[in-house]
Amino acid sequence: MAVSLLQQLNGERVVVLLYIIRILFSTPLSLLPEACSLSLLSLFALCVEISADDDSNPLANYFRTRPGASSGILLGAVTLPGVMVSRLIQSLRAFALQEVGIEEIEYLKLQFWAASAICFTVLVFLCIIVPFVSQSQAISCLIFFFFLQFSALAGWPVALMALWVLCHGFTAVKLLQRIMRTFPACASIGESLLVTTGLVIYFGDMLAYTAARIPSFLASSKALLVLYGIKRSEIGTIIQGVIIGLLIFPIFYKYSIQLWESFTSLSSSRDLGNYEMRRSLVFYASLMFMLAMVVPSWMQLVHSFQMHPLLWVFHFVFLEPFKSLSLCAYWLVMIYFSVRKFYNISKNSKTERILLRKYYHLMAVSIFVPALIFQPRFLDLAFGAALAVFLLLEIIRIWKIWPLGHLVHQFMNAFTDHRDSDLLIVSHFSLLLGCALPIWLSSGFTDRPLAPFAGILSLGIGDTMASMVGHKYGVLRWSKTGKKTIEGTAAGITSVLAACFMLLPLLAATGYIFTLHWFSLIVAVTISGLLEAYTAQLDNAFIPLVFYSLLCL
Repeated sequence: MAVSLLQQLNGERVVVLLYIIRILFSTPLSLLPEACSLSLLSLFALCVEISADDDSNPLANYFRTRPGASSGILLGAVTLPGVMVSRLIQSLRAFALQEVGIEEIEYLKLQFWAASAICFTVLVFLCIIVPFVSQSQAISCLIFFFFLQFSALAGWPVALMALWVLCHGFTAVKLLQRIMRTFPACASIGESLLVTTGLVIYFGDMLAYTAARIPSFLASSKALLVLYGIKRSEIGTIIQGVIIGLLIFPIFYKYSIQLWESFTSLSSSRDLGNYEMRRSLVFYASLMFMLAMVVPSWMQLVHSFQMHPLLWVFHFVFLEPFKSLSLCAYWLVMIYFSVRKFYNISKNSKTERILLRKYYHLMAVSIFVPALIFQPRFLDLAFGAALAVFLLLEIIRIWKIWPLGHLVHQFMNAFTDHRDSDLLIVSHFSLLLGCALPIWLSSGFTDRPLAPFAGILSLGIGDTMASMVGHKYGVLRWSKTGKKTIEGTAAGITSVLAACFMLLPLLAATGYIFTLHWFSLIVAVTISGLLEAYTAQLDNAFIPLVFYSLLCL
């Protein structure tokens, strides 16, 4: 069995296993159940991926995946659990220094077991619908996972834990099926699994956070007591409320349209233009109701805002008006001239679109690095606002809402590549989240100063230099069928290391005291660079998370 697995290892799988081995090597004995679970998950996902990528497998009968991409099951299954273990290792260091409380350790453990439960359940589901692996082996892995989980959380009520695991796993399976069927040929299984895991954890955290504010629930659940002990910032609460509100808004709008059409169905004739305008009015009215009434009401419930949350945002922005407004003006100027220039180039130039898109990666560096060093809290809020705008524009584009739907679709098509489709455009989301997630995950204590810069360094500098150098000077390819070159990968790794050398003195000048481990930094940069070279998945989504988790070690 071991020999056959080794024969099936390709470049991407080897790099992912190196990523897991690096995390396990740094895991202390106090996290032994988590380390065993991550190891079991990796082996299980590897077996499923090997069978799923076989030419004779019938997986295509169930899901239409993105053309040209492998299944990506191994990378999609281990990325978020690996991030959670790395954060646990970092939090244990902080706990030893009395920088964080035990509640935060317990909270991160809950997040890890939630992510692992989701991935294990999805893998078992894949084994059931298509006989990749023996179903008895799959169920044995799931039972062993439950044993590890209950041993790690022995003090928790068994019934509560079983219900918690089943809810996360069942919800993830249903959501994965819905994503793959609603947006066919838009993503691989690994990419869909990453999105599914993140969304289920995010929604589950919101529900638990809400229930923790209800005294009857709070008194009956240790899990909610832990969540209640975690201090949430106003910015985090606002971002979570707005993002989740926009994610569930299409469902709310769908039922609003059905209700409106039921009242207007008695009309014998219906002009198409007037119908589209009225449908758009329903859309904007529903959106205003969601963002101005429903979402702020939830924010007021879970966090003791002294004023309306929208007013709190204005108060926060104008608390230091010169710094905030100057930064906003700088961003607007950079975005305006960059978008205008590259949009015209994309229409008139024969330059490959993938290279034009790399200029936006460089623009992300010039925009985000100064803000992250000098205005990190304002940058958190700005990331949330930008993500909300992107979500709203994508909803308008998909639903073809008058009068912006066609214009947004035409504009966004100028920046798409082979990983996008007319049905769903994800590149701008992945770039924004790739830069934002390491920053959001680093909120609070961090003794690794480069960890918040993981997305900016890997995407804005490493990925960009690898593409440009590889396209212009690359000769030696990593594989016969791929386009990635050894020269490009070397340039990406070298440029990230050089950027780290230049960035550390700036951080030291701002008063940041830290201990740097150069060997760990070189290993982190090398593994993330090799992953960019080998993976066929959406690298903007995976590489920043992998790089972030390695920088935390």
